[in-house]
Amino acid sequence: MRCTFIPPYLLRRLAEGGNATDHHTLRLDEELRQRRIAPVPTFRTGTRIGSSTRVIYDAHNDEKLPGTVARQGDPATGDPAVDEAWDHAGLVWQLFDEEFQRRSVDDQATPLRISVHYGDHYDNAFWDGRQLVFGDGDGQIFDRFTKPVDVLAHEFTHGVIQHTAALAYQGQSGALNESVCDVFACLTKQRHLGQTATAADWLIGDGIFLPGVRARALRSMTAPGTAYDDPRLGVDPQVGSMADYVETDADNGGVHLNSGIPNRAFALAAIALGGHSWERAGRLWYDALTRGEVGPQTDFRGFAEATVHSAERLFPDDELVAAAVHNGWQTVGVLSWPAMPAPVAPAQEPPPAPLAHRVAVRRFGGYAGVLQTGELDLDDDEPRVVEVRNLLTTVDPQAIRSTPPAPDRFSYTLEYGPHTLRVSEPDLTPELYRVVQIVLGQ
Repeated sequence: MRCTFIPPYLLRRLAEGGNATDHHTLRLDEELRQRRIAPVPTFRTGTRIGSSTRVIYDAHNDEKLPGTVARQGDPATGDPAVDEAWDHAGLVWQLFDEEFQRRSVDDQATPLRISVHYGDHYDNAFWDGRQLVFGDGDGQIFDRFTKPVDVLAHEFTHGVIQHTAALAYQGQSGALNESVCDVFACLTKQRHLGQTATAADWLIGDGIFLPGVRARALRSMTAPGTAYDDPRLGVDPQVGSMADYVETDADNGGVHLNSGIPNRAFALAAIALGGHSWERAGRLWYDALTRGEVGPQTDFRGFAEATVHSAERLFPDDELVAAAVHNGWQTVGVLSWPAMPAPVAPAQEPPPAPLAHRVAVRRFGGYAGVLQTGELDLDDDEPRVVEVRNLLTTVDPQAIRSTPPAPDRFSYTLEYGPHTLRVSEPDLTPELYRVVQIVLGQ
């Protein structure tokens, strides 16, 4: 898999405007794409290059990789591209290692191989399946591709995806591939700056354009389609809602255009959750990517459901987390069923009503038609009584269903305090089922 940072539709527009550099970049991209149609082998597990986590190479404006070693440790070299690549690779490595316990792209601590000064005024950056590669930009529109930290983080994440969910780079799975890279690019940038989700600008590629270009960045995660508006670039064509989803054969099925939809879903969820994006929202996206529920052909809906499942699994005691994630995906039109409510928790919840002193259970029906009864003194402190008391505090009597009894199925009556619950066997909640087990001594 070879994933480039600058979408081909943007390079094509610049080339059509007479930019010879971008004609060359497009040609080179196509040559590299054809060269890498065959599966690309990854680093062997355990490979080490020196003793550091990364090695920076200088391609000397040639197109042969990796080039010559330019930096393998301290001190700085004075070459901005080399030193930016070194520093930014350390930041993204640190994010994945410290927040998600992942070491390098393959989780085997394989050192990163990074080449800078690739090609002649090359207008792009990419992960080629084995290493990261960065061009110097054309000097007219694009600056060095090593300059913004999120560019390197984006390409690093393509490597992580290759070693985890392996999202196919086509259509919705390809747009997810691009989006997940933008997500972790933003997390790297926000963590480096110490920003909360609400304070962050949510821009990708801020600083990639030279002065004079009417652009804030290459992409906006909170407002896809608003990052640039320049005569040479055109208007940012990204979309942020399924209502505007682009069906196209270009750009691998619009992977850079439609990635704005899941990008916006993540940003909305992270902002709703508050705090630092990598602490909760980032954990959910990483968990969904690596747990096994997401695979090469996963579409937007499949990934959205995986993130909600991760929220329910990782934060089972905080329903607001899953609600925020669900609502983010619903806002962009991926999850269309009614959103779960996400009310603001009251400052002080009223104390629970005191329990009665006993609970009584009757079970009747079944194939043999046998009646069984039992009672439990709730004032006792033995473990089974404590468990029943705790279970009953979680039961909402108003939410218990009461469907007609089914043939040869049991029916139950539970009495405690002011409550009398009549429940058919299929409608027993797990909590009530456990209460019945304990009280009837089953």
